Amino acid sequence: MKNLEEILQVVDDFVWGPVMLALLVGTGIFLTFRLKFLTWRNLPYAIRLTLSKESRTKHGAGDVSPFAALTTALAATIGTGNIVGVATAMVSGGAGALVWMWISACFGLTSKFSECMLAIKYREVNAQGEMSGGPMFTMKKAFKNQAFGNALGWLFALFAVIASFGIGNLTQANSISDAMNNTFDVPTWLTGVIITALSLCIIVGGIKSISKLSSVIVPCMAIFYVIGGLIVILGNIKNVPSGVAEIFRMAFSVKAVAGGVGGTIVASMMSGMRYGIARGVFSNEAGMGSAAITAASATTNNPVRQGYINMTGTFWDTIVVCTITGLCIASSGVLGMTDASGKAIEGSELTIEAFQTVLGPAGGWMVTIGIALFAFSTILGWEYHGEKALEYLAGTHKYNMIYRVVFSAVAFIGATTTLSIAWKFSDIANALMAIPNLICLLALSGELAKDVEAFQTTLKRERG
Repeated sequence: MKNLEEILQVVDDFVWGPVMLALLVGTGIFLTFRLKFLTWRNLPYAIRLTLSKESRTKHGAGDVSPFAALTTALAATIGTGNIVGVATAMVSGGAGALVWMWISACFGLTSKFSECMLAIKYREVNAQGEMSGGPMFTMKKAFKNQAFGNALGWLFALFAVIASFGIGNLTQANSISDAMNNTFDVPTWLTGVIITALSLCIIVGGIKSISKLSSVIVPCMAIFYVIGGLIVILGNIKNVPSGVAEIFRMAFSVKAVAGGVGGTIVASMMSGMRYGIARGVFSNEAGMGSAAITAASATTNNPVRQGYINMTGTFWDTIVVCTITGLCIASSGVLGMTDASGKAIEGSELTIEAFQTVLGPAGGWMVTIGIALFAFSTILGWEYHGEKALEYLAGTHKYNMIYRVVFSAVAFIGATTTLSIAWKFSDIANALMAIPNLICLLALSGELAKDVEAFQTTLKRERG
């Protein structure tokens, strides 16, 4: 068992290593240039569209409103990575890791747009009359070589099902139970029972039930966390200029640097780049293909328009929420702090320390509640991803209800048990999802460019 765990660790380090990160970011860079930077140029339009009343109403075929499709996708992406992942990146890669998160997110906007737009264009209606879509359907229908497309789609769906139980369930439930136990002394078994019961009640209703809750809980939890973070930043406002300066100094310094308000962390530009990009991609999932599964459920009469709406998920996730966490840590002087044993404080503990510099014990409660809400919403969002991937593999929706029940039960295991082997295996599957998806995006880049250019006429007319 120990040997298996060591082997999985080696594989995990490789698939999330420099080659994969370069492929993810490189694809985003290539697509951004291929689409003539229209995703960047139209980001203000996309944000306005997302916040408009129009995005909350149904136009065209689909299961849920465009806004609900976005918030359900955000439910899966705004998770522990926004709190724990940012802190871990800044400890391992220095404060400059935050800059590399931003850079990867800028190009991730185009990757997210592309996979979501294609998923809507090539979606299908299943026997229940529900939309089914995602990279696997795009690969099956868009590739001229059907055998190759089917093989890629099957691999993507398989990895998505595996990842849904691990990254989307076990790890999230464990994060919730640990946070509740450490802050409020709630027994892990009790947290497990509550998570399982709540998940089952919501999940059995399918995408409409999940999206209805997500469209309320995601904006509320994000606003709750952002306001708390802004209070912490304002409370440490005198340190913000030096904190921001250190973020950029460590991001582009070839030599290892340390000191100042950033604490005693020593990291070079290369480590900041590595950890910043890795945690950024892990948080917003741009290029992974998962968000495209949910995007396909949106009621829309134009795939490009919905692609722009779903693209903003990367903006809200990384540019907004991750930035709040990063600035709280950078301005509070907690980066580089050690515990009684001399080990560097990282993860949720570091974020809690940052919030407590201004809010006291209430800061710890706020971060804990944030982790619980973020992680629970991730469980709901990933259930839909896994369900649709299973439906693709099985060729029928008949097993969806069984999957929903099993998925909810697995949350109890995650809350009460540390299954490092299962987590590593699912982490590998999560990375492997990206490979067929990126191949698909690169192969269809010409089609993407053509459709985006054609939509510009519509966009100009809408702008008046």
